[in-house]
Amino acid sequence: MAVFSLQARPDNAEDFLRLARAAEAAGFDTLHCADHPGVIADPFLALAAAAAVTSTIRLGPYVANAGIREPMPLAVAVASLDLISGGRARLGLGAGHTPAEWRAVGRERPDVAGRARRFRAVAEAVRDLLAGAEVTVDSPDLTVHAARLAAPRPVQERVPLIVGTNNSTLLRWAGAHADVIGLSGLGRTLPDGYAHQVRWREQEIEAQLALVAEGAADRAEPPAREALVQLFAVTDDAEAALADFARDTGLTTAELLASPYVLVGTEDEIVTAVGRHRRRWGVTRFVVRADAFDQLAPLLPRLAER
Repeated sequence: MAVFSLQARPDNAEDFLRLARAAEAAGFDTLHCADHPGVIADPFLALAAAAAVTSTIRLGPYVANAGIREPMPLAVAVASLDLISGGRARLGLGAGHTPAEWRAVGRERPDVAGRARRFRAVAEAVRDLLAGAEVTVDSPDLTVHAARLAAPRPVQERVPLIVGTNNSTLLRWAGAHADVIGLSGLGRTLPDGYAHQVRWREQEIEAQLALVAEGAADRAEPPAREALVQLFAVTDDAEAALADFARDTGLTTAELLASPYVLVGTEDEIVTAVGRHRRRWGVTRFVVRADAFDQLAPLLPRLAER
């Protein structure tokens, strides 16, 4: 069974809340908002508003920036969203890749290893706070003294953790600890701080999934695999629809269509591709952006069968 979630950008209240209701009615599993302070609305405030006009759809950031968020405020935000939504919160967490966001809070972005250490420290502290433990951390990457989340307490016994990463160390960590591994195939951050190189070739995807499996070796149930779809389009000319994307990424149309990050083609071809990605990569969950809603929503009943 394929599960689809929707990542939305809250530009105004009316449109965002209308989309939240429509996403729930269409059968999307989760409504997500990105976390890029200074260029997008706060995901937790936006999703709390969405919680007030929905009743079943899950809600969570995709993904919160562990690089610039501190564990206690982050745990409070997650627990508050879970409380307000009646137990529908999900926590998507990433290491933070945009240098400007680090500088905006008075820090310089660490190297890759430093971001991975910071992520682990924050993720583990938030997990323990949500579980009701007292947390003390004193390291170069994080300092927390006798923190405890007495209130609000989350409604769920465990808020599901989605780890969005392509870092080798964190793929292993996610394999061991996450409920969902969020794969985007994005590599080195480009100079604008937001765009990335891509790692979508078959051998690159296989290498990433091998690291997840390595981390999950001792688990009875490994994390679910989720792909962030970078391009979705219903069309009878996939090659034309992908021409610019192929030029920009240096990949062939065949390589793009073989990856789980691109769903482009006729309705039948997209349904077939979703089933193929489940069999080939074990990907059973997909996140699409809001501009795909109109074309994707009518397909959800068929995709749920894949």
